Amino acid sequence: MNRIQFKVFLLFFLSAIIFQSCSEDEEILPDESLALLTADERGGGNGGGPGNGPGNGPGNGPGNNQIAQIDHDVVKEWTDLILEIDRYATGMRPTASARSFAYIYLAAYETAVEGMSDYNSTERRLDGLEIDERRLPRNVNWELALNSCFAKMVNHFIYNIPIASIEKIGLLEEELASEYLDGSSTAVATQSKAWGAYIADQVIAYSLTDADAEAQKLDPQPTSYVPPVGDGYWTFSAEPERALFPYWGSVRTFVISPEETTTVPPKTYSEEPGSPYFAEMMECYNDNNEARDEDGEALWIAEFWSDDVENTTYGPPARQLSISNQLMEQFDLDLEKALVLYLKLGFSLNDAAVATWKYKYDYMVMRPNVYIHEFIDPDFQTNLFRLIPWPNPSFPGYPSGHSAFASAAAGVFIDAFGNNVNFTDRSHEGRSEFRGEPRQFSRLRTMAAENAFSRIPLGVHMRMDCVEGLRLGYEISDAINDLNLKGRNRLAGNGG
Repeated sequence: MNRIQFKVFLLFFLSAIIFQSCSEDEEILPDESLALLTADERGGGNGGGPGNGPGNGPGNGPGNNQIAQIDHDVVKEWTDLILEIDRYATGMRPTASARSFAYIYLAAYETAVEGMSDYNSTERRLDGLEIDERRLPRNVNWELALNSCFAKMVNHFIYNIPIASIEKIGLLEEELASEYLDGSSTAVATQSKAWGAYIADQVIAYSLTDADAEAQKLDPQPTSYVPPVGDGYWTFSAEPERALFPYWGSVRTFVISPEETTTVPPKTYSEEPGSPYFAEMMECYNDNNEARDEDGEALWIAEFWSDDVENTTYGPPARQLSISNQLMEQFDLDLEKALVLYLKLGFSLNDAAVATWKYKYDYMVMRPNVYIHEFIDPDFQTNLFRLIPWPNPSFPGYPSGHSAFASAAAGVFIDAFGNNVNFTDRSHEGRSEFRGEPRQFSRLRTMAAENAFSRIPLGVHMRMDCVEGLRLGYEISDAINDLNLKGRNRLAGNGG
């Protein structure tokens, strides 16, 4: 008996024992014997007949694009929960949250990619990520697998949240598991959940190899960091404003590193009333005050996009998840398109955060509030101050993070849906603490620009901050959109 014949005999023998046990007590353990066989030996190219449970269709053989036959509900449900708990995740925003989203949606994509006929795993592109596709069960309930993966990833990556939020993670996992279990055998359900948990474990292990990020998560405002001193340099005047994530420029990127991006230096600092720098400070001063005095659309725009306030709104990267969820619903994306969209969005937000924070602490441009107090109006107050107990975000101004996140996301959205999209952003619909009434847009670029330049009437950025943030974000999204994820899938074939 040769090696393959022995393995097949062993698998048949174990299956007979498991079948007998299952018939006696209806319990079954994950079929670990599948890991003994290679893809060819276990018939990975033979199709395998119908799947089990919702969303399974044909087996894992060539030409069976299972994931495209499933709706996107599992992604929407978990993203909705992420948005809800991100609001209370202290000390994460905006950089650590962007990183968390990238890993969460990477794991979701990797959980399901073997059921996509035209997409490949990112494993070979990401040095250190190790996934053994031989552990994939022959029949998978993909929604159960994704549900298991999301639960583990969200529980790990969304941290510093109240107990009630942690409990919601477990409750959603149980609720969706019950919903997606219908029609699946105990064996398929158990193996599917195990597959999702395995992928989550591998991606978490990969994330832990980024020592720079892991260290900064524990100490986001290090007392060891002392801002350099210079004319026009940013500094902080109170402990809550201490530098937030000052070393984030060293964190891992997925597609484009800061060294591969370009940068446009800020305008030269000047205290002269006729200088370009002074003129930009005056624009912020005037726009901020006029928005407050008129109490109209300008203030609505400023507050609609603020997304700065822990325990009140989610953060700027999460705002882009909210927009993505709405676009996914509007265009009724199938699960495959949804997972690809969120993978790219996560990568884009993460890489934008790393590059933006590197340049912020390279250029050290002060916030308008400090300059205006000294050279224009000592009684100036930002429109953000009504929402938070200090007047400035806790990091330098140039380039604007809101602006970079807006365009890094918009570039991904435009690649997926086109620019000319009639879209109503309902992210803050029903909120009463600030102006969250929905706003309508006919172009996605217009929406990103409004987000960026809303920082001027809010009183926290000069125009040059927003212009550079938008430019940098689109540069990053261009690199993400150039990422080729397509090719012959190792197990699902190439759609032929």
